[in-house]
Amino acid sequence: MLRILATCLALSLALPVQAQQVYTAQPSAQQIQDAPMLVVDIRQPHEWIETGVLPNALLLPFNTPEQFLTDLAPHLTPGQPVALICRTGNRTARAAQIIAPALDVPVIDIAGGMFRLMGAGYQPDRPRRAQGCTIC
Repeated sequence: MLRILATCLALSLALPVQAQQVYTAQPSAQQIQDAPMLVVDIRQPHEWIETGVLPNALLLPFNTPEQFLTDLAPHLTPGQPVALICRTGNRTARAAQIIAPALDVPVIDIAGGMFRLMGAGYQPDRPRRAQGCTIC
């Protein structure tokens, strides 16, 4: 629990809006890479190639909640928050609310997505097959 609180404080997260553990944050790219959380890029494969990705992100498209949760399950670690990122933050805001009730860990919606990070000067990495890119 202390680790989750420390992560939330480090990322300056907003308090959860509902009883579910969903947080919204605008961390820097470096904070995202340094925080002890599972970062999941939920965009489609062609988007990863177009704009690049965070080097520590698991690349897992959010097509349906059921399939996403099935594919996510092997990567989950007890107590480790899950942070979702997309292009602008619209998809992650919806996806976080949908999957949070099915997870026993906090779900973090990275507001503004990759466009916000790139607007702040971040240069994304090329996606790799090892991250989950199916067309790389």
